[in-house]
Amino acid sequence: MNEGAWDELKQAARLARSHAYAPYSGFTVGAAVRTKSGAVFTGCNVENASYGATICAERAALAAAVAAGERELAALVIASGARRPTPPCGICRQCLSELAPSLPIRSYTGDAHAEYDLASLLPHAFSRDQLD
Repeated sequence: MNEGAWDELKQAARLARSHAYAPYSGFTVGAAVRTKSGAVFTGCNVENASYGATICAERAALAAAVAAGERELAALVIASGARRPTPPCGICRQCLSELAPSLPIRSYTGDAHAEYDLASLLPHAFSRDQLD
């Protein structure tokens, strides 16, 4: 993916972050996923007083893509207010691996960013191969 496409995803993720609902942690996150068809879907974290009911930005963006009928992911950008770029949490890694086991990911905070490959972040993902 070219830098212009990464920049578009970064802006979409930052806009999504501005809509995050994080009254408990104050940790706001936005995510933008591009599908292989070129469509972009965003999500933000939505916290809940029952912490287990919280949804991460990455899974919110993934759910939006799937709800629109998209199944092939091309790239993901995460935008947070952390001091350092943050990779997706374990649950998000597992959910993303279902559709894109080698998904390229960039995480931005301020002007800094880090790049990840989902297969490196989750080398032994649980998959349908384990379901007998």
